[in-house]
Amino acid sequence: MTHHIKWIALAAVLSCAGAAHAQSAGSWAARVGATQIDPQVDSGDLSAPSLSGTKADVKSATQLSGGVTYMVTDHVAIDVPLALPFKHDLEGAGAIAGVGKIGEVKALPITVMAQYRFLDPAAALRPYLAAGPTYAKFFKARSTATLSGITGGTPANPTTLTVDSKLAATFGAGASYRLNPHCFVDASVSKTFLKTRTTLSTGQTLDIKLDPIAISLAVGYRF
Repeated sequence: MTHHIKWIALAAVLSCAGAAHAQSAGSWAARVGATQIDPQVDSGDLSAPSLSGTKADVKSATQLSGGVTYMVTDHVAIDVPLALPFKHDLEGAGAIAGVGKIGEVKALPITVMAQYRFLDPAAALRPYLAAGPTYAKFFKARSTATLSGITGGTPANPTTLTVDSKLAATFGAGASYRLNPHCFVDASVSKTFLKTRTTLSTGQTLDIKLDPIAISLAVGYRF
C-alpha cells in the first residue's frame, strides 16, 4: 500500500503545470495521499455474564485517502474527505489484556467539512480550521477463536459480533502549501467525538468511546 501511495503522489506532483490558480471563490481542488486513524479508546466493561473488567482496545489503521474541496468564498470552503475503508484490529484489554486479537472491523468515515481558510487567496501557505458531521459506518466485523473462548462459543457455534454505525461531530485544523501554480501539499489533523456499541451473538454488549484522531498528508491539484 505504501508503495502505491508513493507512486500516486509522484504522478500528481509531476502533472502540475500551467497558469496561476489561487484558492479563491469558485475554484476546485482534488488531492490524494494517506490517512492514519488512531482511536483514543476508553472502553466500558463487557456486560454480564463476563469477567469483571473485561474491556477492548481498537488499534490504529492507515489507508489511501484523498478529497475534494470547493471554495465557496475566498475564505470559506466545503471539503469532502475520501478514503478506502480502514481495517481496525480489536484486542482484549482490562481483565483480558494480553489475550491478543479478539476481532476486527472495517470502518468508513463519511464526512463533510466546512473550512475557514486564513490569509489571502493568493498566499502560498493557507492554514485552516474545519468542522462538520461524520457518519462512521462499521461493517464486516469478524470475531476470533479467542473471543469465542472468552464468551463460551464453540467451533460449531462461534461468538460473532456487530458494531453500531454512528453519527458524530468532527473538528480539525490543517494547512495547504502551494508548490507551484497548480500543485499543493496539504496536511491536516482532526478528531471525531465518537461513541459506539459492540453487540455479541451471546447478547452481551460493550460500549466504547473511540474519539479517533485522523492525521492526513496529501498532494493535490487545483483547477
